[in-house]
Amino acid sequence: MSRPGQKKQAPAPPRGLAAPTQITASQLQDTVGVGDMVLLDPITEENLVGNLKTRFNSNQIYTYIGGVVVSVNPYQPLPIYTPDYIFHYTGRNLYELKPHIYALADDAYRSMRDKNKDQCVIISGESGAGKTESSKVIMQYIAAVSGKGVEVDKVKNMLLHCNPVLEGFGNARTNRNDNSSRFGKYMDMQFNYEGDPIGGVITDYLLEKSRVVHQAQGERNFHIF
Repeated sequence: MSRPGQKKQAPAPPRGLAAPTQITASQLQDTVGVGDMVLLDPITEENLVGNLKTRFNSNQIYTYIGGVVVSVNPYQPLPIYTPDYIFHYTGRNLYELKPHIYALADDAYRSMRDKNKDQCVIISGESGAGKTESSKVIMQYIAAVSGKGVEVDKVKNMLLHCNPVLEGFGNARTNRNDNSSRFGKYMDMQFNYEGDPIGGVITDYLLEKSRVVHQAQGERNFHIF
């Protein structure tokens, strides 16, 4: 996330989010195990894995390690990406509510908008870990909390709708993942001084071109083919 120019600091843009109706305080604050694994004692591999497993079994797929969010792919839809959740995580301290990727997205967005600091979110993991979905969730959050307007909404829609095209030409079914990204992606989103998206650039690299002419047993070509 970056700005083309550093101008005066502006107040927060209108959110345009409806008041929450379906989420209770306990859903946002009650945690199973340890939400931030920096607090584990002792910090051992056994305790780290055990804590992640305990939380995963309670559908708490996000866990912090300081400012890092660890995500365990649930391989099923979870009702934690609704407008109500976006509303509650907007403008909150990173550790105020239970771990969530929305908290990380909000912290990065507010630091860019209010402190005039460019931000970079790095999403890494093995195939099938949920990297592609995580990037979609972050973009969904930014689109929801930034300003409104004809031109702004046009840019948001372009950024959100580019994913199916990228996945069509760059994702394929593998033995481990039905929608595996076979390339690296760097997305640079540009914002004005009010925090509204005004454009973006997507750079792809390391595309697995050999898949066009040859696929391993049990795997398929890129979705578009």
